[in-house]
Amino acid sequence: MDVSGEENDDGSEDGEAEGDDVISKPSGIDAGLEEFAKKMPLFEPERGESGGTLEKPLAVNLDLSLYKARVLARKYRYEEAEKILEKCIYYWPEDGRSYVTLGKILSKQAKRTEARAVYERGCQATQGENPYIWQCWAVLENKMRNIRRARELFDAATVADKRHIAAWHGWAVLELKQGNVKKARHLLAKGLKFCGGNEYVYQTLALLEAKANRYEQARYLFCQATKCNPKSCASWLAWAQLEVQQENNRAARLLFEKAVQASPKNRFAWHVWGVFEANIGNVDMGRKLLKIGHALNPRDPVLLQSLALLEYKHSTANLARVLFRRASELDPRHQPVWIAWGWMEWKEGNISTARELYQRALSIDSTTESAARCLQAWGVLEQRAGNLSAARRLFRSSLNINSQSYVTWMTWAALEEDQGNSVRAEEIRNLYFQQRTEVVDDASWVTGFLDVIDPALDSIKRLLNLDQGLINKAREPSKDAESIEDGAEEPFLTTLGLNDGNDIGYGSRFDLNAFIKDKLSLDPSKLDLLMENSGNSSPKRVTSPRRMWRSQNRTTMTLP
Repeated sequence: MDVSGEENDDGSEDGEAEGDDVISKPSGIDAGLEEFAKKMPLFEPERGESGGTLEKPLAVNLDLSLYKARVLARKYRYEEAEKILEKCIYYWPEDGRSYVTLGKILSKQAKRTEARAVYERGCQATQGENPYIWQCWAVLENKMRNIRRARELFDAATVADKRHIAAWHGWAVLELKQGNVKKARHLLAKGLKFCGGNEYVYQTLALLEAKANRYEQARYLFCQATKCNPKSCASWLAWAQLEVQQENNRAARLLFEKAVQASPKNRFAWHVWGVFEANIGNVDMGRKLLKIGHALNPRDPVLLQSLALLEYKHSTANLARVLFRRASELDPRHQPVWIAWGWMEWKEGNISTARELYQRALSIDSTTESAARCLQAWGVLEQRAGNLSAARRLFRSSLNINSQSYVTWMTWAALEEDQGNSVRAEEIRNLYFQQRTEVVDDASWVTGFLDVIDPALDSIKRLLNLDQGLINKAREPSKDAESIEDGAEEPFLTTLGLNDGNDIGYGSRFDLNAFIKDKLSLDPSKLDLLMENSGNSSPKRVTSPRRMWRSQNRTTMTLP
C-alpha cells in the first residue's frame, strides 16, 4: 500500500483503466516476481519430475558408468548394462563410446536390428564425425552379409578420420574374404601410410605372405608386428601357427611361450598351444595347458570342447560327454560344441543322438559357416547309414551356405562314385572348379610395398635377400625342424634363440609351473580340483578380505 501511494504521489495517472486500477498497478514484489518468472523455463521435458531442474552430471560419471556397463556385460547382465548406457546417451549424446558399447552388447545378444538403430542414432548425434561408430556399424553389416553396405560404412569411417587404423584393417579383411587380394593390400598400405606401424596390419600382411608361400617375407612382417607391440598376443600366436605349418616345432613352442607371457590370461593362447602339443603327441602337456586356460577362463566353452575331444581320443567317451555337457551349459548358442558332440556320438554308434545334436546346432543359426560344416557332417552320417537321398539334400544345403568348400564337393562326388554314377560324380567335380573363386596373388607388390614399411629399401633387400631368385627360393618346399639347428632360419629366429646350436630339449628355459604360480597364482597340482569345482558350481571370483572391507564401506555413485 505504501509503495502504491508513493507512486501516486509521484504523478502516476489514476484514470488509465477505469475499474481495473488494482491490476494495472502491480506492487514492487509482484514486479520482482514477474521478472524472476521470465528467467525461469516453463517446463523441463523428462527432468521436471522432482519439481526442479537437474544439472548435467560431471564428465567423470560417464567414464565410471561406461566401465560399470562393460563389467556387467562381461557378467552377462545385459539388461542392467543397457539401462546404464541409455542414461549415458541421454546425458552425453555427443560421446560416441556409449553408442559403440551398447551396439556391441546388443550384437552379442543377436539383436542386430536394435544394434543397427543404435549405431545410426550415434552417427546422427555425432554428426558423422566419430569413426568408431562407423567402423562398428560396418562390422555389424559385414556379419549380416550386407557387403556393399559394409564397404560404404568403412569408407565413411576413413573419411571421418583417415588415421583410424581399425577401419582400414577391417575393410581390408572384408576384401580378403571376398577374394579381392589386391584391393586388400592397397587398403593395408594406406593404413600404414596414414597411421604408421600397426601390429594388426603387419600381421594380416604376414598371413598373406604365408598363404602365398613367401615365408621369409612373412617372418619379417611378423617380426615387425611384434616390434610394434611386444604385448600383442595375436601376433605371437599367428607367427607360431606359421611355424607349426612349417613343422618348426621348437620355434612354434617358443612363440607360444612368448604369447602367454605377453597375455597370461588370453584364452586363445592356452587353447592353441594345448591343441598343438596334443597333436604332436604331448598329450599330458596339451591336457595341462587346456586345463590352465579353463582355470583362467571358466566361462569359455571352446577350451572345454577341445579338452572333451582330447579326452575322447585318449581317455573315455563318458568323460568327454561330461565336458561337452558343461560346455553346452556355459554357452548354449555355441554351435561348434554341439557339432563336435554330435560327431563323437556318431563315432560311438549313437546315430539318433547324433542327429538330435546336429539338429540342435542348426536350430541356433542355419546360415553360418558352422552350419555348413554341420550339414556336411550330417550328410556323411546319413551316407554311412544308407540314407542317400537325405545325404544329397544335406550336401546341397551345405553348399548353398558355403559354395567354396572343397571337402563337401568331393564328398558328394565320392558318394555318387560309390553308387556307380561316374558321370554325375564328374559333373559335380566340374561344378566345383567352375564356380570356385580363383585368388591370384603375385609377388610384384613386395618391392613397392617395402617402400611404405621402411624407406631404407637396400637394407631390407639385404635382410630378405630380395635378389633374382627370391620368389623361387620362397616357394621351395619347407624344411623340417632339424633345419633350424643349421641356422637356415636366420635372421628372424636368431632373435628367438633357436639357431644357437644348442639342443635345449623340450624347447626353452621357460618354466611353466613357476610362471602360472607366480604370475597367475595357480597351483599346478590343483588343476584337476579346479576343474571339478568349476563343474559343480558357477565360477566365482575370490575376493580378498581387504577388498571386501572396502566394498562394505564404499558408497555407490549412481546417475541422477
